[in-house]
Amino acid sequence: MRGLRNMELFTKTLFCLAFALTNGAPAHQHGSVGDDGAAHAAVPDRCDGIEFDAITPDEKGVTLFFKGDHVWKGFHGSVQLSNESFRELDDIHHIGNVDAAFRMHNTEKTGDHDHIYFFLDEKVFRYYNQSLENGYPKEIQEDFPGVPTHLDAAVECPAGECVTDSVVFFKGHDVHHYDIATKTVKTKTWSHLPLCTSALRWLEHYYCFHGHSFTKFNPVTGEVSGHYPKDARNYFMKCANFGHGGNYSVPKCSEVKLDAITTDDTGKTYFFAGPIYMRLDTHRDGLHGFPITRSWKEVANGVDAVFSYTDKIYMIKDDKIYIYKSAAHYNLIEGYPKSVKEELGIEGHVDAAFVCPNEHTVHLIQGQRLRDIDLTATPRVVTRDLLLPLSDIDGGLCDSQGVNVFKGSQFYHYESVSTLALSRIAPVPQNINSAMMGCQE
Repeated sequence: MRGLRNMELFTKTLFCLAFALTNGAPAHQHGSVGDDGAAHAAVPDRCDGIEFDAITPDEKGVTLFFKGDHVWKGFHGSVQLSNESFRELDDIHHIGNVDAAFRMHNTEKTGDHDHIYFFLDEKVFRYYNQSLENGYPKEIQEDFPGVPTHLDAAVECPAGECVTDSVVFFKGHDVHHYDIATKTVKTKTWSHLPLCTSALRWLEHYYCFHGHSFTKFNPVTGEVSGHYPKDARNYFMKCANFGHGGNYSVPKCSEVKLDAITTDDTGKTYFFAGPIYMRLDTHRDGLHGFPITRSWKEVANGVDAVFSYTDKIYMIKDDKIYIYKSAAHYNLIEGYPKSVKEELGIEGHVDAAFVCPNEHTVHLIQGQRLRDIDLTATPRVVTRDLLLPLSDIDGGLCDSQGVNVFKGSQFYHYESVSTLALSRIAPVPQNINSAMMGCQE
Protein backbone atom coordinates (compact mmCIF):
# COMPACT_ATOMS: atom_id res chain seq x y z
CA MET A 1 0.00 0.00 0.00
CA ARG A 2 1.89 2.98 -1.17
CA GLY A 3 1.51 6.39 -2.72
CA LEU A 4 -1.05 9.08 -3.18
CA ARG A 5 -3.86 6.68 -4.06
CA ASN A 6 -3.78 5.45 -0.45
CA MET A 7 -4.15 8.97 0.88
CA GLU A 8 -7.75 8.96 -0.29
CA LEU A 9 -8.43 6.15 2.19
CA PHE A 10 -7.03 8.32 4.92
CA THR A 11 -10.38 10.08 5.33
CA LYS A 12 -11.85 12.06 8.18
CA THR A 13 -9.16 11.11 10.66
CA LEU A 14 -5.49 12.09 10.42
CA PHE A 15 -5.93 15.52 11.88
CA CYS A 16 -8.42 14.42 14.47
CA LEU A 17 -5.17 13.74 16.27
CA ALA A 18 -5.95 12.88 19.84
CA PHE A 19 -3.97 10.33 21.76
CA ALA A 20 -5.04 6.74 21.53
CA LEU A 21 -8.77 6.56 21.29
CA THR A 22 -9.48 9.78 23.16
CA ASN A 23 -12.64 10.66 21.35
CA GLY A 24 -15.95 12.16 22.25
CA ALA A 25 -18.61 10.48 24.34
CA PRO A 26 -22.36 11.08 24.47
CA ALA A 27 -24.01 13.14 27.12
CA HIS A 28 -26.82 11.95 29.40
CA GLN A 29 -30.21 11.98 27.72
CA HIS A 30 -33.70 10.89 28.68
CA GLY A 31 -36.10 8.34 27.24
CA SER A 32 -37.46 8.94 23.75
CA VAL A 33 -40.36 8.09 21.49
CA GLY A 34 -39.65 6.82 17.98
CA ASP A 35 -41.27 7.88 14.74
CA ASP A 36 -43.70 4.99 15.12
CA GLY A 37 -44.82 6.33 18.48
CA ALA A 38 -43.15 3.50 20.40
CA ALA A 39 -41.42 4.37 23.63
CA HIS A 40 -37.71 3.63 23.86
CA ALA A 41 -35.55 3.08 26.90
CA ALA A 42 -33.61 5.95 28.37
CA VAL A 43 -30.49 6.63 26.38
CA PRO A 44 -27.52 4.91 28.03
CA ASP A 45 -24.28 6.76 28.68
CA ARG A 46 -21.22 4.62 28.01
CA CYS A 47 -19.28 6.69 30.51
CA ASP A 48 -21.48 5.18 33.23
CA GLY A 49 -19.70 1.87 32.73
CA ILE A 50 -22.27 -0.06 30.73
CA GLU A 51 -21.96 -3.57 29.31
CA PHE A 52 -22.28 -3.65 25.51
CA ASP A 53 -24.54 -6.20 23.80
CA ALA A 54 -22.48 -6.33 20.60
CA ILE A 55 -19.57 -4.52 18.94
CA THR A 56 -18.55 -4.68 15.28
CA PRO A 57 -16.84 -2.53 12.66
CA ASP A 58 -18.95 -1.68 9.62
CA GLU A 59 -17.79 -1.89 6.00
CA LYS A 60 -16.27 1.60 6.24
CA GLY A 61 -14.21 0.85 9.35
CA VAL A 62 -16.52 2.64 11.80
CA THR A 63 -16.90 0.63 15.00
CA LEU A 64 -20.51 0.19 16.13
CA PHE A 65 -21.31 -0.26 19.83
CA PHE A 66 -24.78 -1.66 20.62
CA LYS A 67 -26.65 -1.42 23.90
CA GLY A 68 -30.33 -2.22 24.03
CA ASP A 69 -32.06 -0.40 21.18
CA HIS A 70 -29.26 2.17 20.88
CA VAL A 71 -25.97 2.31 19.03
CA TRP A 72 -22.86 4.51 19.05
CA LYS A 73 -21.06 4.92 15.74
CA GLY A 74 -17.35 5.18 16.29
CA PHE A 75 -15.21 5.91 19.31
CA HIS A 76 -16.45 9.49 19.29
CA GLY A 77 -19.91 9.15 17.73
CA SER A 78 -23.07 10.26 19.49
CA VAL A 79 -25.71 7.76 20.52
CA GLN A 80 -28.79 7.07 18.38
CA LEU A 81 -31.55 4.51 18.04
CA SER A 82 -30.25 1.43 16.24
CA ASN A 83 -33.37 1.18 14.07
CA GLU A 84 -32.43 4.49 12.47
CA SER A 85 -29.66 2.63 10.66
CA PHE A 86 -30.83 -1.01 10.83
CA ARG A 87 -34.60 -0.69 10.71
CA GLU A 88 -35.40 -4.35 10.18
CA LEU A 89 -33.76 -5.44 13.41
CA ASP A 90 -36.64 -3.76 15.22
CA ASP A 91 -39.45 -4.02 12.66
CA ILE A 92 -39.01 -7.75 12.01
CA HIS A 93 -37.78 -9.06 15.31
CA HIS A 94 -39.26 -6.63 17.83
CA ILE A 95 -36.58 -7.09 20.46
CA GLY A 96 -34.51 -4.62 22.40
CA ASN A 97 -30.97 -5.80 21.79
CA VAL A 98 -28.55 -7.57 19.44
CA ASP A 99 -26.98 -10.77 20.81
CA ALA A 100 -23.81 -10.69 18.69
CA ALA A 101 -22.42 -9.09 15.55
CA PHE A 102 -19.35 -9.28 13.32
CA ARG A 103 -18.06 -8.06 9.96
CA MET A 104 -17.26 -10.84 7.50
CA HIS A 105 -13.64 -11.08 6.40
CA ASN A 106 -13.49 -13.42 3.43
CA THR A 107 -12.11 -12.04 0.17
CA GLU A 108 -12.62 -15.38 -1.58
CA LYS A 109 -16.39 -14.96 -1.34
CA THR A 110 -16.87 -11.44 -2.67
CA GLY A 111 -20.59 -11.58 -1.98
CA ASP A 112 -19.89 -11.89 1.74
CA HIS A 113 -16.79 -9.76 2.20
CA ASP A 114 -17.34 -6.71 4.43
CA HIS A 115 -20.97 -7.57 5.11
CA ILE A 116 -22.19 -7.21 8.69
CA TYR A 117 -23.97 -10.09 10.41
CA PHE A 118 -26.29 -9.54 13.36
CA PHE A 119 -27.52 -12.39 15.56
CA LEU A 120 -30.80 -12.09 17.42
CA ASP A 121 -32.09 -15.18 19.24
CA GLU A 122 -32.37 -17.87 16.50
CA LYS A 123 -32.05 -15.46 13.56
CA VAL A 124 -29.19 -13.95 11.58
CA PHE A 125 -29.47 -10.68 9.63
CA ARG A 126 -26.96 -9.65 6.95
CA TYR A 127 -26.44 -6.01 6.01
CA TYR A 128 -24.35 -4.02 3.58
CA ASN A 129 -24.38 -0.21 3.67
CA GLN A 130 -27.15 -0.44 6.25
CA SER A 131 -29.41 -2.32 3.81
CA LEU A 132 -30.74 -5.77 4.67
CA GLU A 133 -29.69 -8.37 2.09
CA ASN A 134 -32.33 -10.29 0.15
CA GLY A 135 -33.42 -13.51 1.85
CA TYR A 136 -32.66 -12.30 5.37
CA PRO A 137 -33.29 -12.81 8.21
CA LYS A 138 -32.52 -16.54 8.18
CA GLU A 139 -32.19 -19.24 10.77
CA ILE A 140 -28.62 -19.20 12.10
CA GLN A 141 -28.19 -22.84 11.05
CA GLU A 142 -28.82 -21.94 7.39
CA ASP A 143 -25.77 -19.71 7.20
CA PHE A 144 -23.67 -21.14 10.03
CA PRO A 145 -24.43 -24.83 10.50
CA GLY A 146 -23.32 -26.11 13.88
CA VAL A 147 -23.33 -22.68 15.52
CA PRO A 148 -25.73 -22.39 18.49
CA THR A 149 -28.52 -19.88 18.90
CA HIS A 150 -28.81 -17.17 21.57
CA LEU A 151 -25.16 -16.26 21.23
CA ASP A 152 -23.20 -13.96 23.51
CA ALA A 153 -20.58 -12.59 21.09
CA ALA A 154 -18.90 -13.10 17.72
CA VAL A 155 -15.78 -11.81 15.98
CA GLU A 156 -14.14 -12.21 12.57
CA CYS A 157 -10.74 -13.91 12.44
CA PRO A 158 -8.90 -13.85 9.08
CA ALA A 159 -6.42 -16.49 7.96
CA GLY A 160 -3.01 -15.77 9.38
CA GLU A 161 -4.47 -14.77 12.72
CA CYS A 162 -6.63 -17.89 12.83
CA VAL A 163 -5.61 -20.99 10.89
CA THR A 164 -8.18 -20.24 8.19
CA ASP A 165 -10.71 -17.49 7.54
CA SER A 166 -12.97 -18.06 10.52
CA VAL A 167 -15.59 -16.63 12.82
CA VAL A 168 -15.22 -17.09 16.57
CA PHE A 169 -18.58 -17.42 18.35
CA PHE A 170 -19.03 -17.22 22.13
CA LYS A 171 -21.77 -18.76 24.24
CA GLY A 172 -21.00 -18.97 27.92
CA HIS A 173 -17.49 -20.36 28.27
CA ASP A 174 -17.85 -22.37 25.06
CA VAL A 175 -16.05 -20.97 22.02
CA HIS A 176 -17.03 -22.16 18.54
CA HIS A 177 -14.47 -21.68 15.74
CA TYR A 178 -16.41 -21.68 12.47
CA ASP A 179 -14.36 -22.35 9.32
CA ILE A 180 -15.91 -20.22 6.58
CA ALA A 181 -14.69 -22.34 3.66
CA THR A 182 -15.57 -25.79 5.00
CA LYS A 183 -18.53 -24.70 7.17
CA THR A 184 -17.24 -26.84 10.02
CA VAL A 185 -17.18 -25.98 13.71
CA LYS A 186 -14.64 -26.81 16.39
CA THR A 187 -15.75 -26.14 19.94
CA LYS A 188 -13.48 -25.41 22.90
CA THR A 189 -14.10 -24.35 26.47
CA TRP A 190 -12.21 -21.28 27.66
CA SER A 191 -13.15 -21.18 31.32
CA HIS A 192 -10.20 -18.89 32.05
CA LEU A 193 -11.67 -16.11 29.90
CA PRO A 194 -14.42 -13.87 31.31
CA LEU A 195 -17.92 -14.35 29.88
CA CYS A 196 -17.85 -12.16 26.79
CA THR A 197 -20.98 -10.15 26.05
CA SER A 198 -19.30 -8.73 22.93
CA ALA A 199 -16.03 -9.20 21.10
CA LEU A 200 -13.99 -7.04 18.72
CA ARG A 201 -11.06 -7.47 16.36
CA TRP A 202 -9.30 -4.11 16.25
CA LEU A 203 -5.87 -3.31 14.81
CA GLU A 204 -5.03 -7.03 14.56
CA HIS A 205 -5.83 -7.69 18.21
CA TYR A 206 -8.82 -9.42 19.82
CA TYR A 207 -10.85 -8.10 22.72
CA CYS A 208 -13.49 -9.75 24.93
CA PHE A 209 -15.78 -7.14 26.51
CA HIS A 210 -17.42 -7.94 29.84
CA GLY A 211 -19.10 -5.40 32.06
CA HIS A 212 -17.38 -2.07 31.42
CA SER A 213 -14.03 -3.86 31.02
CA PHE A 214 -12.22 -5.77 28.31
CA THR A 215 -9.61 -8.53 28.11
CA LYS A 216 -7.28 -9.06 25.16
CA PHE A 217 -6.98 -12.68 24.09
CA ASN A 218 -5.40 -14.95 21.49
CA PRO A 219 -8.17 -15.94 19.02
CA VAL A 220 -6.78 -19.45 18.53
CA THR A 221 -5.85 -20.48 22.05
CA GLY A 222 -7.75 -18.01 24.19
CA GLU A 223 -4.51 -17.18 25.99
CA VAL A 224 -4.50 -13.91 27.89
CA SER A 225 -1.15 -12.14 28.26
CA GLY A 226 -0.59 -8.88 30.05
CA HIS A 227 -2.52 -7.22 32.83
CA TYR A 228 -6.27 -7.58 32.28
CA PRO A 229 -9.08 -6.75 32.58
CA LYS A 230 -8.86 -3.05 31.70
CA ASP A 231 -11.54 -0.38 31.75
CA ALA A 232 -12.97 0.22 28.26
CA ARG A 233 -13.46 3.90 29.09
CA ASN A 234 -9.72 4.39 29.05
CA TYR A 235 -9.37 3.11 25.50
CA PHE A 236 -12.57 2.95 23.45
CA MET A 237 -14.27 6.25 24.24
CA LYS A 238 -13.62 9.60 25.85
CA CYS A 239 -14.94 10.13 29.35
CA ALA A 240 -14.14 12.62 32.06
CA ASN A 241 -11.30 11.39 34.28
CA PHE A 242 -10.51 8.54 31.87
CA GLY A 243 -8.20 8.12 28.91
CA HIS A 244 -4.69 9.00 27.88
CA GLY A 245 -4.68 12.28 26.01
CA GLY A 246 -5.94 15.82 25.70
CA ASN A 247 -7.91 17.55 23.02
CA TYR A 248 -6.96 18.36 19.46
CA SER A 249 -8.86 20.73 17.23
CA VAL A 250 -9.16 19.76 13.59
CA PRO A 251 -7.05 22.20 11.54
CA LYS A 252 -8.03 23.87 8.31
CA CYS A 253 -6.69 22.16 5.18
CA SER A 254 -4.59 25.23 4.55
CA GLU A 255 -2.84 24.61 7.89
CA VAL A 256 -2.02 20.91 7.44
CA LYS A 257 1.62 20.00 7.93
CA LEU A 258 3.16 16.50 7.92
CA ASP A 259 6.56 15.70 9.35
CA ALA A 260 7.18 12.37 7.60
CA ILE A 261 5.56 9.49 5.74
CA THR A 262 6.76 5.96 4.95
CA THR A 263 5.64 2.44 4.01
CA ASP A 264 7.60 -0.49 5.40
CA ASP A 265 8.22 -3.84 3.73
CA THR A 266 5.24 -5.43 5.47
CA GLY A 267 2.88 -2.93 3.84
CA LYS A 268 2.32 -0.78 6.92
CA THR A 269 2.01 2.88 5.96
CA TYR A 270 2.76 5.49 8.60
CA PHE A 271 2.10 9.22 8.72
CA PHE A 272 3.80 11.39 11.31
CA ALA A 273 2.69 14.81 12.53
CA GLY A 274 4.07 16.29 15.72
CA PRO A 275 3.99 13.69 18.50
CA ILE A 276 1.36 11.60 16.64
CA TYR A 277 1.51 8.80 14.09
CA MET A 278 -1.22 6.98 12.24
CA ARG A 279 -1.33 3.74 10.26
CA LEU A 280 -3.05 4.07 6.91
CA ASP A 281 -3.23 0.35 6.14
CA THR A 282 -5.63 -0.21 9.04
CA HIS A 283 -8.41 1.75 7.37
CA ARG A 284 -10.68 -1.32 7.64
CA ASP A 285 -10.62 -0.82 11.40
CA GLY A 286 -10.95 2.94 11.19
CA LEU A 287 -7.99 5.29 11.27
CA HIS A 288 -6.69 6.51 14.60
CA GLY A 289 -3.88 8.70 15.85
CA PHE A 290 -1.48 7.44 18.52
CA PRO A 291 1.54 8.96 20.26
CA ILE A 292 4.76 8.00 18.50
CA THR A 293 6.13 6.66 21.78
CA ARG A 294 3.44 3.95 21.70
CA SER A 295 5.44 2.08 19.03
CA TRP A 296 8.84 3.80 19.19
CA LYS A 297 9.28 4.64 22.84
CA GLU A 298 12.76 6.10 22.39
CA VAL A 299 11.54 8.82 20.00
CA ALA A 300 9.78 11.17 22.36
CA ASN A 301 9.51 14.50 20.55
CA GLY A 302 8.40 13.77 17.01
CA VAL A 303 10.52 13.06 13.94
CA ASP A 304 12.20 15.03 11.17
CA ALA A 305 12.30 12.28 8.55
CA VAL A 306 11.51 8.58 8.29
CA PHE A 307 12.31 5.94 5.67
CA SER A 308 12.02 2.16 5.41
CA TYR A 309 14.57 -0.25 3.97
CA THR A 310 14.62 -4.07 3.97
CA ASP A 311 13.09 -5.09 7.31
CA LYS A 312 13.95 -1.90 9.16
CA ILE A 313 12.55 1.57 9.71
CA TYR A 314 14.93 4.51 10.07
CA MET A 315 13.81 7.50 12.12
CA ILE A 316 15.79 10.75 12.04
CA LYS A 317 15.45 13.37 14.75
CA ASP A 318 17.88 16.29 14.91
CA ASP A 319 21.37 14.80 14.43
CA LYS A 320 20.41 11.30 15.62
CA ILE A 321 19.13 8.28 13.74
CA TYR A 322 17.15 5.44 15.33
CA ILE A 323 16.89 2.11 13.51
CA TYR A 324 14.16 -0.36 14.43
CA LYS A 325 13.57 -3.92 13.29
CA SER A 326 10.19 -4.44 11.67
CA ALA A 327 8.46 -7.29 13.46
CA ALA A 328 5.31 -7.74 15.48
CA HIS A 329 6.66 -4.81 17.48
CA TYR A 330 9.41 -2.40 16.53
CA ASN A 331 12.57 -2.98 18.54
CA LEU A 332 15.46 -0.54 18.59
CA ILE A 333 18.62 -2.17 17.26
CA GLU A 334 21.37 -2.41 19.83
CA GLY A 335 23.85 0.44 19.62
CA TYR A 336 21.33 3.02 18.44
CA PRO A 337 20.69 5.88 18.27
CA LYS A 338 23.81 6.95 16.42
CA SER A 339 24.67 10.22 14.78
CA VAL A 340 23.38 10.77 11.26
CA LYS A 341 26.98 11.52 10.26
CA GLU A 342 28.18 8.12 11.51
CA GLU A 343 25.32 6.18 9.92
CA LEU A 344 24.74 8.01 6.62
CA GLY A 345 27.85 10.08 6.12
CA ILE A 346 26.11 13.45 6.02
CA GLU A 347 25.67 16.40 8.33
CA GLY A 348 22.92 18.94 8.72
CA HIS A 349 19.15 18.85 9.17
CA VAL A 350 17.24 16.27 7.14
CA ASP A 351 13.83 17.48 5.92
CA ALA A 352 12.60 14.33 4.17
CA ALA A 353 13.76 10.84 3.20
CA PHE A 354 12.41 7.99 1.09
CA VAL A 355 13.44 4.74 -0.57
CA CYS A 356 11.75 3.50 -3.74
CA PRO A 357 10.51 -0.11 -3.98
CA ASN A 358 13.19 -2.72 -4.72
CA GLU A 359 15.96 -0.11 -4.63
CA HIS A 360 18.91 0.36 -2.28
CA THR A 361 19.27 4.12 -2.37
CA VAL A 362 17.86 6.49 0.21
CA HIS A 363 16.96 9.89 -1.21
CA LEU A 364 17.47 12.63 1.36
CA ILE A 365 16.19 16.18 1.01
CA GLN A 366 18.12 18.82 2.91
CA GLY A 367 16.92 22.31 2.25
CA GLN A 368 16.93 22.65 -1.53
CA ARG A 369 19.29 19.74 -2.15
CA LEU A 370 18.57 16.13 -3.06
CA ARG A 371 21.29 13.77 -1.84
CA ASP A 372 21.39 10.06 -2.67
CA ILE A 373 23.15 7.50 -0.49
CA ASP A 374 23.79 3.85 -1.40
CA LEU A 375 22.62 1.79 1.57
CA THR A 376 24.66 -1.23 0.49
CA ALA A 377 27.97 0.66 0.59
CA THR A 378 30.38 0.86 3.53
CA PRO A 379 31.22 3.52 4.45
CA ARG A 380 28.19 5.33 3.15
CA VAL A 381 28.80 8.35 1.00
CA VAL A 382 26.72 10.69 -1.13
CA THR A 383 26.46 9.35 -4.70
CA ARG A 384 24.41 12.21 -6.13
CA ASP A 385 23.93 15.79 -4.99
CA LEU A 386 21.56 18.00 -6.96
CA LEU A 387 19.74 21.28 -6.55
CA LEU A 388 15.94 21.05 -6.47
CA PRO A 389 13.43 23.69 -7.60
CA LEU A 390 11.73 23.26 -4.20
CA SER A 391 12.78 23.88 -0.62
CA ASP A 392 11.20 23.44 2.84
CA ILE A 393 9.92 19.95 1.99
CA ASP A 394 8.16 18.13 4.85
CA GLY A 395 8.02 14.54 3.57
CA GLY A 396 8.38 12.25 0.58
CA LEU A 397 6.99 8.90 -0.55
CA CYS A 398 7.97 6.77 -3.54
CA ASP A 399 5.98 3.92 -5.07
CA SER A 400 5.21 2.39 -8.46
CA GLN A 401 3.19 5.49 -9.36
CA GLY A 402 6.09 7.89 -8.82
CA VAL A 403 7.19 10.27 -6.11
CA ASN A 404 5.07 12.60 -3.99
CA VAL A 405 6.72 15.31 -1.95
CA PHE A 406 4.73 17.22 0.64
CA LYS A 407 5.14 20.85 1.56
CA GLY A 408 2.76 22.30 4.06
CA SER A 409 -0.79 21.92 2.83
CA GLN A 410 0.27 21.00 -0.71
CA PHE A 411 2.01 18.14 -2.50
CA TYR A 412 3.93 17.75 -5.77
CA HIS A 413 3.83 14.65 -7.93
CA TYR A 414 6.75 13.41 -10.06
CA GLU A 415 6.74 10.39 -12.34
CA SER A 416 10.06 9.16 -10.97
CA VAL A 417 13.07 10.10 -8.86
CA SER A 418 14.91 11.02 -12.07
CA THR A 419 12.14 13.43 -12.97
CA LEU A 420 12.41 14.97 -9.52
CA ALA A 421 16.20 15.12 -9.69
CA LEU A 422 16.40 16.64 -13.18
CA SER A 423 13.45 19.00 -12.91
CA ARG A 424 14.28 22.68 -12.98
CA ILE A 425 10.73 23.89 -12.57
CA ALA A 426 8.39 22.57 -9.90
CA PRO A 427 5.13 21.02 -11.12
CA VAL A 428 1.83 22.65 -10.29
CA PRO A 429 1.15 21.95 -6.60
CA GLN A 430 -2.01 20.15 -5.56
CA ASN A 431 -3.85 21.07 -2.39
CA ILE A 432 -4.36 18.58 0.40
CA ASN A 433 -8.13 18.37 0.90
CA SER A 434 -10.58 17.03 3.44
CA ALA A 435 -11.06 13.79 1.49
CA MET A 436 -7.36 13.06 1.98
CA MET A 437 -6.78 14.08 5.59
CA GLY A 438 -10.06 14.97 7.25
CA CYS A 439 -9.12 18.62 7.63
CA GLN A 440 -11.57 21.52 7.44
CA GLU A 441 -11.95 23.15 4.01
